[in-house]
Amino acid sequence: MDEKGFISIEYLFSLFIILIIASGMLFYTSSTISSNKNVEDNVNHRIILDNVANVISQVNSNGPGYSKHIKLPSDKGYFELAVEKNKIFIEYGDKKGESLLPLVNVDSNYKLISGRSYLISKTDEGKIVIK
Repeated sequence: MDEKGFISIEYLFSLFIILIIASGMLFYTSSTISSNKNVEDNVNHRIILDNVANVISQVNSNGPGYSKHIKLPSDKGYFELAVEKNKIFIEYGDKKGESLLPLVNVDSNYKLISGRSYLISKTDEGKIVIK
């Protein structure tokens, strides 16, 4: 302000520039936070998929009659796991993930739902059964 109480043009121009920079930073940070949340969600579901695949492989590598109990988490939202011949899939929201189960002989196709408990066992015939 000058002595008469008027705001100078330079002061108004600098405020305008500051507002433009601040709005650009706000847009950038909101998109970065959204991206980080999306990556975290993908990683959490991938870890669940890998843990279930690991349990199935552990049961398969042990002898007949071996079994292991697994509880799928419910705090990560609703998701479904589908176990097929030698693959396991996860579906959550509009996304899908897949993991291979090498050398595993699954009895039939199974669908596992979040928040439930399952017993994974190996039969005397060497097949994997999920109850």
